[in-house]
Amino acid sequence: MVKSIGPRLAAATVVALLPVAATMMLYVARDRIAPLPAIAAVGMSVGLGVFTGLGIARAWRRRADRLDAIADAISRRTLPSHLLPDELDEISLAERHLLDAADSVVTDVKALNEQREEFEAILRSMYEAVVVTGARREVVMINGAARRLFALQPDADYRGRDFVELCRDPRVQDFIGRAGGTGGSEPITAELSIQTPMPRSIEVSSAPLRQGQPNSERVFVFHDITRLKSSETARADFVSNLTHELRTPLTALYGYAETLAKGVDDRETERRFLGIIERQSRRLARLLDDLISLSDLERGLSPLKTEDLEPLHLLEEAYELMAERAGRQGVELKISRTANLPPIRVDHDRLHQVLINLLDNAIKYTPRGGSVTLEAHTREATNGASGTPAPGIVFSVTDTGEGIPAAHIPRLTERFYRVDRARSRDLGGTGLGLAIVKHIVQMHHGSLKIESRVREGTIVTVWLPLGPAPAVP
Repeated sequence: MVKSIGPRLAAATVVALLPVAATMMLYVARDRIAPLPAIAAVGMSVGLGVFTGLGIARAWRRRADRLDAIADAISRRTLPSHLLPDELDEISLAERHLLDAADSVVTDVKALNEQREEFEAILRSMYEAVVVTGARREVVMINGAARRLFALQPDADYRGRDFVELCRDPRVQDFIGRAGGTGGSEPITAELSIQTPMPRSIEVSSAPLRQGQPNSERVFVFHDITRLKSSETARADFVSNLTHELRTPLTALYGYAETLAKGVDDRETERRFLGIIERQSRRLARLLDDLISLSDLERGLSPLKTEDLEPLHLLEEAYELMAERAGRQGVELKISRTANLPPIRVDHDRLHQVLINLLDNAIKYTPRGGSVTLEAHTREATNGASGTPAPGIVFSVTDTGEGIPAAHIPRLTERFYRVDRARSRDLGGTGLGLAIVKHIVQMHHGSLKIESRVREGTIVTVWLPLGPAPAVP
């Protein structure tokens, strides 16, 4: 239409001059006007009309080009140019108003885009899973945490799909249905135990996205509280186990002390009761010492005091301390010496505690006539701190005892966990030794491995990296 406006204006001018031209021709026919001046006048009028029309057409084309530029700038979300001729006609004023409106629209769009990017960045960085649904429970928005929680494909587009395609767990579906059917504007929350894609404990909350429109879009926030529930369970188990462990020796102390206070005629019985009191007191002292040691390790109150030590020297110290006890129980304690082992930078007292705990367990659970072997050698393994292969020293304790069923091995380093509770108490164990060993090894950025076969024996391996031990806060 812009390209045809010039010819149209020229045609309109010619049509407007036709009555004048016809009149002039009539006068020429009646000899009132000479032909040449009449034709010249009509031609000049037509030429001036066409020239004026073409000028108006060019002006309209320039205005159309400016309007196209404004529309293009709005479509590209950029501010349009304000270079307009200094004209005061109605069309120019309308163009200026349009430019101001375009500036406002582009500025608002940019602000909305920035807010959207900020919102998406917040959603991406959130640990909580967030899902926004429409009025018909279709997915409007989902963040990465929700994809991970429900084990969804990272690149799949779930917008427009029903929420059931995210999670088919009936408990979640029941909550989604209740949230959409409440019609209230207040948030609702619930704790759920779901089984898909894996057993988890979650806390979910829901609220309408727009205040005053409870039946419109809703936002669902899912908190994975599996670890929190596990910690609460572990804390409750710890308190229960600790209470039981303390009650046993205290009950014995109270009972035998009360009997002795009433008087015992038999000296042999009196000595036996006093021996029981002494053993239970020692057991209670060991339990409290282990609890204090484990608490200090877990809270970081026992920083490492590292020094360069010879691995064989550490083995010999532990061997000399435990050899007499092994001999009393009829267990052969052996040490395997590997020559030319490099020095290792560790905390002497802590590593000595590790070796003593491991030897103590091995000797206690090895029957008379069995053997326990203590050895050290070099081996490259994955450093727990950096995740890269690194050279290190392996300390291992191998026994020919009864062995441990495979189902129990993953839990051996838990506090107060015992395979045979009654026998462990009879042997004087506190149930904290391997938990202490695990924490000391982790402080040295090492690794602990337990291998065992029933009726064949157990191998406990401690790998510690060579080089400076990182500082532990």
